[in-house]
Amino acid sequence: MTEQTPPTDYLDRIPPHLVSAGDYEQEARQRLSDPVWAQIAGGAGDEITLRKNRTAFDTLEIIPRMLADFRHADTGVNLFGRRHKFPLLIAPIAHQQLLYPDGELATLAAANALETTFIASTLASTPLETIAAESTAPCWFQLYFQPQREQTLDLLQRAEAAGYEAIVVTLDAPISGLRNRVQRSGFALPAHIPTPNTTGYEPPAPRSLAPGSSVILNGFMADAPRWEDLQWLREQCKLPLLAKGVISPADAEQCKAIGLDGIIVSNHGGRTLDGLPATIDALPEIRAAVGHDLPLLLDSGIRRGTDIFKALALGADAVLLGRPYLYALATAGALGVAHLLRILHEELEIAMALSGRPDIQSIQPDAVKRR
Repeated sequence: MTEQTPPTDYLDRIPPHLVSAGDYEQEARQRLSDPVWAQIAGGAGDEITLRKNRTAFDTLEIIPRMLADFRHADTGVNLFGRRHKFPLLIAPIAHQQLLYPDGELATLAAANALETTFIASTLASTPLETIAAESTAPCWFQLYFQPQREQTLDLLQRAEAAGYEAIVVTLDAPISGLRNRVQRSGFALPAHIPTPNTTGYEPPAPRSLAPGSSVILNGFMADAPRWEDLQWLREQCKLPLLAKGVISPADAEQCKAIGLDGIIVSNHGGRTLDGLPATIDALPEIRAAVGHDLPLLLDSGIRRGTDIFKALALGADAVLLGRPYLYALATAGALGVAHLLRILHEELEIAMALSGRPDIQSIQPDAVKRR
């Protein structure tokens, strides 16, 4: 395939060979064009961080305990006044109509069926109001700072009015990373893929640069968000506000000092700056920095229920699922995403059962060790 269009032969039933997130990844690779595959699966630079997000999980071993009491076993977690049946949320990812005609609405249908929180992207192919109206599961909204505060405030107020339960502001992508695999593939977002949430927003006026100035450092980054912008957003936001893209314990402490309600430990799936630590490696230091009263979530690298288990053991309250659900979406639409969510639910339950951890609170640091 060379066209940058979604596949057309989606499965309407799940065949026996699809039993893991890895199986869906292999299936999607056969269905997607090379440019779209590069856009979805690729990372920044030499993809060191992309690989590390996975391999770091493999260095953690689970330490089982025997004869635990499972009479009141439970996978539920409390986040911002809402009881979640399972510590897994759907990460915000842009342009899902690249993979399935209904895009985010198909992913949302699966989230509704599995009662899983869906986080809608600013760059969704579907209007944020439509997503909220179609949701029966909890919905959060992921916010990118816009060039003008009035535009950012407009997005925030639209999300609040639509009924979203939390706002996730992404901090780690003020500019795009250099994704060499994507560059080599020739990918360009097709004209038919909409970005309705930002339609009508005026682009910023070009910045006048002195001779010899850097377009990146003195141009784009001169207008990038700063801590005072995050403080301003905290003052404007009526909902729980989480910062996504935090890797540094010092930044985590600053987010807490500003009054943010939670942090998502993330390196953007290895898609921004190559050479960052794996999120599972960064997690323990961030938990130590902010204490135990601030909700921490983690994304990047989750592929198995045992990965969820390991993240919970090292300090996460829940995790976000990214690329794997895109592979399931490209394979079988809402059916595929729902099946994948069910697989991960069962994998975590089996990990808890065989490790002697009957509830999320019992998955403590002594449940894992570094190999």
